[in-house]
Amino acid sequence: MGPKKKMMSIELKLEIIEKHEQGVRKIDLARMYGCSISVICTVLKQKELIKGITPAKSVTIISKLRTSLYEKMKKLLKVWVTEKQLQGGTLTQSIIWEKARAIYGDLLKQIPHTFTKEESEDSFKASRGWFDNFRKRTGIHSVVRHGEAASSDVKAAEVYIITFSELIEAKGYLPQQVFNCDETGLFWKRMPNRTYITAEEKTMPGHKPMKDRLTLALCANASGDCKIKPLLVYHPENPRAFRSHKILKVKLPVMWRANPKAWLTRKFFVEWINLVFGLSVKKYLQENNLPMQALLVLDNAPAHPLNLEDDLFEEFKFIKILYLPPNTTPILQTMDQQVISDFKKLYTKHIFRRYFEVTENTNLTLREFWKDHFNIMLCLRIIDQAWPGVTTSTLTSAWKKLWPEAVAERAFEGLAPEVSVVEEIVSLRKSMGLKVDERDVNKLVEEQVQKLTTEELHDLHSQQHTVVQRKISFEEEIEMEEVILTRDIKEILGMWEKVVELQG
Repeated sequence: MGPKKKMMSIELKLEIIEKHEQGVRKIDLARMYGCSISVICTVLKQKELIKGITPAKSVTIISKLRTSLYEKMKKLLKVWVTEKQLQGGTLTQSIIWEKARAIYGDLLKQIPHTFTKEESEDSFKASRGWFDNFRKRTGIHSVVRHGEAASSDVKAAEVYIITFSELIEAKGYLPQQVFNCDETGLFWKRMPNRTYITAEEKTMPGHKPMKDRLTLALCANASGDCKIKPLLVYHPENPRAFRSHKILKVKLPVMWRANPKAWLTRKFFVEWINLVFGLSVKKYLQENNLPMQALLVLDNAPAHPLNLEDDLFEEFKFIKILYLPPNTTPILQTMDQQVISDFKKLYTKHIFRRYFEVTENTNLTLREFWKDHFNIMLCLRIIDQAWPGVTTSTLTSAWKKLWPEAVAERAFEGLAPEVSVVEEIVSLRKSMGLKVDERDVNKLVEEQVQKLTTEELHDLHSQQHTVVQRKISFEEEIEMEEVILTRDIKEILGMWEKVVELQG
């Protein structure tokens, strides 16, 4: 039996990293901490991940004058800012100030009855100096100064619409050839807050509506007849449900990618462009006898770098990429014009329907269904039902602000299809013993897209922290096994040399 593995604490790893950065050699660190050089190398190789678990030096400079409450606020605010930026949303000074104060106030309420003057409600002043320091340390970008957003956004959008129209006319693009893609966060286990388990139980004991988030990129063309296979980013590479069902990822209804924070990255987006989008668009154009040209309209999210065309495979060079001006996403981003909202309503409808199917002939409660019968595999099946369910009319009418000429008259005939989705969700309650009204469903969709509470930010931060720790521990265990294996080999070789000497 090999030696027992000793797992290093995060604090110890940070100490090793700090000493190495101060000039201490790896061999000396190995002697100081009683481990092999290989283990030290593993820790140093993972230093970016390890630093990400606690406030990074670029984010927080520890000071005796700063309270633990203030440090917690900054960590949660950084999570919120990153989430907003990955959605391509506009951030202003005032928005960040307001959120910082809200988080600080929420954390303050969690403190026992008394608190120090340093941690009083008036102690945190979100001044311009504070904002500039926070912005510098966190490296946040695309932040509009106070008072600039409203007027500049509208003016930039108006100019862009004219430019876009001229490009369409000059290149002769058809609605079938013009695509838009946007990513959104999906809290795939979230339900309306006023959902009741039964008529007797008015709440869901122990139920937290937001426990897990994934990122989903949706894409379709302006004619609404070509939906592209979505890109999905989640934190586990191989969830337990995948292993138990022996899932082949290439056969999933989404392109599956993973990282510790479930965030879309440039690498993932480039892979999706070449392995999914390019192939799908080329096949669609060929099958419909359309000219081999396509235009993909994107916002300025971090995963959409300006030189993205350079990363296209040679066979997909017929695809041109056009970017929306900064801070115009709410006005011009077509996926934000009801498409993502409709998708999430359909997703919610299919969750209720699935619950009804599972519990129709059983005594399962909603909480039991949530815990034992709703995993990521079911989430993927529901996504595969909801995305095709978004109507052609919804997809077409989403272009009415950016490209009104491409929108057929029938697309402006109200929003009956989406209203019927909400009504269908509400109607299911009668047969399920649940209490949900239209306001609950609409609020759920708004919450999915917009605000994250302080509690939810804390859950996201904790989840990301846990996933990164697991990744580090897993890689460390592999490295330890390799070290033990090398040691065993040396021991065997030494014994063999002795045998040879005896025989000689």
